[in-house]
Amino acid sequence: MRKFLAIRAVALLAPVALALGGCVPLVAGAGGAAAVGASQDRGLEQAVDDNEIAFEINRKLLAQHSNLYSGVSTQVRKGRVLLTGRVPAQEDRIAVTRLVWSIGGVKEVINELNTGKEGSFSQSVSDTTISTKLRARLTGDKNVSGINYSIETVDGVVYLMGTALDRTELDRVIAHARDIKGVRNVVSYVEVKRQG
Repeated sequence: MRKFLAIRAVALLAPVALALGGCVPLVAGAGGAAAVGASQDRGLEQAVDDNEIAFEINRKLLAQHSNLYSGVSTQVRKGRVLLTGRVPAQEDRIAVTRLVWSIGGVKEVINELNTGKEGSFSQSVSDTTISTKLRARLTGDKNVSGINYSIETVDGVVYLMGTALDRTELDRVIAHARDIKGVRNVVSYVEVKRQG
């Protein structure tokens, strides 16, 4: 049933996705995720599974640790979960990691959560600007399949997740990120399809 609903969502949202062009990731909801997933390297079924994992993480986090919810960002690719953001203490990092491991379908948890006080508003705006600029650069680069990358920026550190066709493509993505004003570091959790 899940596959049927996802396929139906893709069929209904395909005209919207085509009209949006490079803005496809902005389509909201499970249907939007399914439409994007259908054109990504991971395929429709894996995209739906990843979307369900992300939803369950957010649901459990809100129910069990609502005080941490707003500080945690989650990216899920092929069952790999990348946690970024900020929580008050080391114990909170551990609690969030345990919560994520309790969810079915999770194959790996990468915890990049920072601890301490929340960053400034200006840093938050800068981080959002960096992610937006990088997304635009990837979308505009015909030598990069930008839809296969997830981007999160925290305190000037760009976290990349997804799948690169080869090392040359990944190097281009990292170069784009490093070239953006305000980027302090680039951390890649990108899988490379073809080595060599």
